Amino acid sequence: MRNYQRILRIAESAGINSLLTYKKCLCGACLPEEMHVMKLIEQLVARAKADKQRIVLPEGTEERTLKAANQLLTDGVADLILIGNPTEIAEKAAEWGLGNINKATIIDPLNHPKQEEYAQLLAKLREKKGMTIEQARELVKNPLYLGCLIIKAGDADGQLAGAQNTTGDVLRPALQIIKTTPGITCVSGAMLLLTIAPECGDNGVLVMGDVAVTPVPDANQLAQIAVCTAQTAKAVAGITPRVAMLSFSSKGSAKHEDVDKVVEALKIAREMDPFLMIDGELQADAALVPAVGQSKAPGSPVAGAANVLIAPRLEVGNIGYKLVERLGHATAIGPILQGIARPVNDLSRGCSIDDIYKMVAITANQAIAAKAQG
Repeated sequence: MRNYQRILRIAESAGINSLLTYKKCLCGACLPEEMHVMKLIEQLVARAKADKQRIVLPEGTEERTLKAANQLLTDGVADLILIGNPTEIAEKAAEWGLGNINKATIIDPLNHPKQEEYAQLLAKLREKKGMTIEQARELVKNPLYLGCLIIKAGDADGQLAGAQNTTGDVLRPALQIIKTTPGITCVSGAMLLLTIAPECGDNGVLVMGDVAVTPVPDANQLAQIAVCTAQTAKAVAGITPRVAMLSFSSKGSAKHEDVDKVVEALKIAREMDPFLMIDGELQADAALVPAVGQSKAPGSPVAGAANVLIAPRLEVGNIGYKLVERLGHATAIGPILQGIARPVNDLSRGCSIDDIYKMVAITANQAIAAKAQG
């Protein structure tokens, strides 16, 4: 007990509010954070299992993808469609002891029954761009295009790729084939932040956008990002969104054209979704800290209680979440792409097996939400 009190005094003298946070600083492992992450992932997986979605994995012969797929199939998280040479997949599954890969639907991109049907669909979709049926027949052999065509034809619900391919290669067919959600012209990326600050967001859970796609959104695009990020918060984090449009100004405390853009975006977002709880413009402390929110934006339903943070431009969102992750020891999950009519998510090429597992569960939850919205 004496040692505990001594360590706690050291922590407090360093400005650290809890022993568990102090442990985090010493050894890089924080039990509450780990439990937080596990609980949310368990909820995502449970929702996915309860309403199984058909998720395409176009990089079907890639080692991490196959190993994650085997675990997902073992756990019954999703109905998986693997794109790749069936013989190569079977050989790799045998080599790595992946006993449940045979539960997946395996499609050979060079030889499958719907090859011509999908080529005709692609040619029709890209007709105005001058695509010929011959070009479509060739392009449909590309697993990333094939995966999006499977979704467009109604034969799958979502796609996850990027372990081997660049973001541009993953997004291009999605935008050409699946296209954006009706009413949305701007694709963006949200980041799920699981912090060790339970007083912020929803018990430390926040969602931030855009962190990945649109560098300098105009007011209309920023409004779309706000509405889409709120939808992601509901679909993935399972929280009721309270959206803060962030700025260096709070309720007119500064005058600048960048502030004007955020104010205009707020107006448009409210028109897009009149029932969305959203406010701005707010500085980050006014959005998150009740006392500061009350002081800087009295009467605001969001100030001091925000759980969805909308950055005014990409560099703010990208830098911001990485600072929270590295300096604040938060867990960042994503980016979760949003604004596409059916979920297509992009992995980092440095992703782990666990990353793929989690992102399939997230993609499945997005697909469930997309169907619910019609």
